[in-house]
Amino acid sequence: MNRPSRIPFTDLAAMTGEIAEEVAERWQRIIASSAFIGGRAVADFEAEWSDYCGTTECVGVGNGTDALRLVLTALGIGAGDEVVVPANTFVATAEAVCGAGAVPRFADVSPDTLLVTAESVRAAITPRTAAVIVVHLYGQVVDTAAISTVTGPAGIAVIEDAAQAHGATWGGRRAGSFGVAGAFSFYPGKNLGAFGDSGAVVTSDARLADRVRSLHDHGRVAGSHVRHEVVGTNSRLDALQAAVLSAKLRHLDRWTEARIAIARRYRDAMAGTVFRMAGTRPEARDVYHLAVTRVPDRDEVRRLLDALGVDTGIHYPTACHLHEPYQRFADSPLPVAERSATELLSLPMFPHMSEDQIGQVCEAIRLIHERYAVRGLVHA
Repeated sequence: MNRPSRIPFTDLAAMTGEIAEEVAERWQRIIASSAFIGGRAVADFEAEWSDYCGTTECVGVGNGTDALRLVLTALGIGAGDEVVVPANTFVATAEAVCGAGAVPRFADVSPDTLLVTAESVRAAITPRTAAVIVVHLYGQVVDTAAISTVTGPAGIAVIEDAAQAHGATWGGRRAGSFGVAGAFSFYPGKNLGAFGDSGAVVTSDARLADRVRSLHDHGRVAGSHVRHEVVGTNSRLDALQAAVLSAKLRHLDRWTEARIAIARRYRDAMAGTVFRMAGTRPEARDVYHLAVTRVPDRDEVRRLLDALGVDTGIHYPTACHLHEPYQRFADSPLPVAERSATELLSLPMFPHMSEDQIGQVCEAIRLIHERYAVRGLVHA
């Protein structure tokens, strides 16, 4: 029997190859200008990204975690405040809350979509709640309008953690345009990824954007290099990263369509099997940063996929509130997040997957389901 070819969990080389020549040209212009931090390349990308997201303002920053923390600080959220975050998220969401001096308060998620809902947010709100961070996880979009019916009357700010949702939409509006601000990461593996760490804040609140601009540049007064009006930090977007992002942005929608087509093939292959992907909704256009499925006996299924040449990931094996630094903030069980963390398994997902690679993953799903059917565990 021939050994199956190996399918990587992700492969950035093809995307890089498409934009390498353009990046090299842009980099030569940056070298000639010596504008390595800020400058034309950063201003151009900020304008392009705000336009793409449907907002009026964009501030490039050092990474996605800083983007969240800077928004919280710019809103005056800190000591004595609580911020609701989903338990099913990467720790950076809660980390940013702690970094701003506030306290994360964890909410459970929908058993279908694994996203926060108006009901789960309502259950987590207390008199100290100053903001809710909705996380558009895996490339899905939270129903922010429904959550705003809970937060709006209480004067609670809604912030979007859109680090995994570049270009995702709800009702035709893109992630980042629903809350008071949206925070993006451009970590290399994201749908729109740089060649290193970088991030952005988008908003249509000009005053909020100005506060973020000051905070991310050592608290400087606009237009001055030597006057500092607040205690800030150093979290600026490098010109090289901006050049990479501008080059990639022209391809993002096409790459997104490829991801959607791959996910559709996966869903078809999973029909009637032990595999099930997170639910999708008719109002949403999910962009599949990750192809997350839930399976019984996750470790065994992962081992079988590995034997069939399919690399996988887990996002995330431990609910956020169960990590040691955050356990003190959890005051009750969050059963959906806790159980799903034991079942989650991410399949290969990158826009340049070949037909053979997609077919091999789908065949592996079928073979593993048959193995479970023989064992009588199809409905486990």
